[in-house]
Amino acid sequence: MPALKHPQILLASNLTDGEVVFLGPSGWERDHVKARVAHDKDEAAALEAFGKAEIAANRVVDVYLADVAVGADGVPAPLHYREKMRVKGPSVRLDLGKQAAGGA
Repeated sequence: MPALKHPQILLASNLTDGEVVFLGPSGWERDHVKARVAHDKDEAAALEAFGKAEIAANRVVDVYLADVAVGADGVPAPLHYREKMRVKGPSVRLDLGKQAAGGA
């Protein structure tokens, strides 16, 4: 079980509505707080394999792993700008997506 430089989560875009989703313990979640975190390469490979199967089933697209920092509360926080923006939702229309629903 080789360690990763940073823990990782799996992100994708939902094909039904285009919303960013995160792989959680029992499927896709819209809140990154519920994302399943891979701490080693074997866990990351399992997340990627699940993502590839979901692409083949036409549920999601643009599946990829993203580096995160896990806080003392266990919540994963993206380390890179792209994922930080994807967690927040659309940046051009604050009346849509996570902002409209009261998210961060």
